[in-house]
Amino acid sequence: MAEDERNKPLYMISVAAELTGMHPQTLRVYESKGLVNPKRSGGNTRLYSRADIERLELINQLTDEGINLAGVVRILDMKERAEERERENERLRVRVRELEDQVAEYKLQKKITALVPRGGSADPEQVLRGLLGGGI
Repeated sequence: MAEDERNKPLYMISVAAELTGMHPQTLRVYESKGLVNPKRSGGNTRLYSRADIERLELINQLTDEGINLAGVVRILDMKERAEERERENERLRVRVRELEDQVAEYKLQKKITALVPRGGSADPEQVLRGLLGGGI
């Protein structure tokens, strides 16, 4: 699912409560403690996204395992930082691939330039022979 789709505010609090198996008051408490931040409609109705629902399910799982809300906050913070590092790593991997392609192109251009005689036209067959190591 695309990130935009996951963050689209869709569910009113009653639906979010039903989807997560939590009481609406619990969702309000989690919001007041900063554990979840639903968007608001023009009429100030809380609207939860798929990402909010997933976050609430994780909170539910962690609290069921006996982790208090302070621990949940720390875990969620570490999770968000790890996800951001992973996104940054992916951006860097893409950039490295781009730079590798540019270097390969530069090396090829340099090789071709070195094979072309400086003072006139080159026989294309001769240039190809030089590129391929004399094997045509």
